[in-house]
Amino acid sequence: MADILDKTDILILKYLQENARITVKELAMKVHLSTTPVFDRMHRLEKEGYIQKYTAVLNPARLGRGFVVYCSVRLRRMGRDIAHDFVERIKDIPEVAECYNISGDFDYLLKIYAPDMHYYNDFLINTLGTIESLGSVQSWFVMNEVKSSHGLPASML
Repeated sequence: MADILDKTDILILKYLQENARITVKELAMKVHLSTTPVFDRMHRLEKEGYIQKYTAVLNPARLGRGFVVYCSVRLRRMGRDIAHDFVERIKDIPEVAECYNISGDFDYLLKIYAPDMHYYNDFLINTLGTIESLGSVQSWFVMNEVKSSHGLPASML
């Protein structure tokens, strides 16, 4: 799909990923076009699904959610209905920021934001623990965030 993007499209994606609040005028200056073609390209990139949404990256620690946990989940048994039920339950849990269906010893990997260990323990027992299909859980606590990227590396565009 990326083969239909030209260098200007890729530059637009790069600059928008770095700063989604960049104005069309500023973006046009960076890619050496006038504003109308840049606006049209942005609209096409949105329509074709290259740009999914625009968002702000918040600071979890400043918002009292700086305790980050990665939690691997194994279901009691795997089946379409069981997996679907688990996924639907997870989608409704606000503490779960990300959920991936993975291969290996576990079925899902969750990224969870919590205020502290006590909160996470309560969450584990009273929220995740109420999901009937849950078989086992393993948790990893983030001690220090070394690198966090919210987009594709520019070299991959």
